[in-house]
Order: sequence, then C-alpha cells, then structure tokens
Amino acid sequence: MPPGWMIDFQGKPLTDPKRSDEGMLLPLGGMEAGFKGYGLSLVIGLLAGTLNGAAMGREVVDFNKDDRSVTNTGHAIVAIDPAAFGDAHQFRTQVDRLVRDIRGSKRLPGVERIWLPGEQSQAKRIERMKSGIPMPEPLLASLNRLAAELEIGKLA
Repeated sequence: MPPGWMIDFQGKPLTDPKRSDEGMLLPLGGMEAGFKGYGLSLVIGLLAGTLNGAAMGREVVDFNKDDRSVTNTGHAIVAIDPAAFGDAHQFRTQVDRLVRDIRGSKRLPGVERIWLPGEQSQAKRIERMKSGIPMPEPLLASLNRLAAELEIGKLA
C-alpha cells in the first residue's frame, strides 16, 4: 500500500495491507488514491458557478493577485428536508449517535479531542467575540505608525 493511505494507531504510515487491522484509513486523495474529492468538488463548482452564471474554471479571478477585477463569485445553497426521506426524529437520533461514536473514538497518542467539521472555527469565533482578534505586535506597531502619520487615534 502506498504511504498516505493508512496510518497505525501511533500515527505512523502503514504500508503492509496484511496489517490493515493495526491501523486506519486516511482520507484518500492525490495521485496514489485517485483524487477522491475531485468529482464532488467539480459538482459543487458547477452548482455555485456555472449554473448561476458566476465564474468557473479559468474565469475565476485570483483576488490575492488581482484586487481590482470583479470576481463574479457564485454561491449555491441547498436545503434538504430529512422528513422527505423518512422519519426526521429517527434521522436526528442516528446523527446524534454517529456524533457520539466519532467523539468517543479511540484517539491517537497526543490527541486530546476529536473535532467535527466546523467546531474549531466556532470555538475560535466565540473566543474572538469575547477577547477580540489577536494581532501580531509588528502589525500593531506598523498600524499605529500609520495612524500617527494620519493623525488619527492609535489602536489599543
């Protein structure tokens, strides 16, 4: 097995398929695994871009390199009613069970918590709402020099 497909329970690469029960699969991707997210990425791009007339592919403006051109950014929002597929309460119960199973999984050495998608961002957002956005000292000093030149108040 190519490195990057599996790791053992210490987080080291596992390349012997006969030892697969001694580790876990990693999210697949790249040349070795066949770009497993490529199809989903393309479909999302088509829904958010092409379907609604927004930029897609070579039309996308890299706003890190070009901050003057209109980006024509598209969005796609999908609303799914779980009740359309069956019992919504049962769906919620199954999702809750899955979340508990994921959070209760055995952790690799040194891993304190298993995070679900969005949890780290939410925790950071809550912390920043409470304490503010951290700013590196060199940036703060630079902005305060500019404020002095413009004769406006310094940042705290």
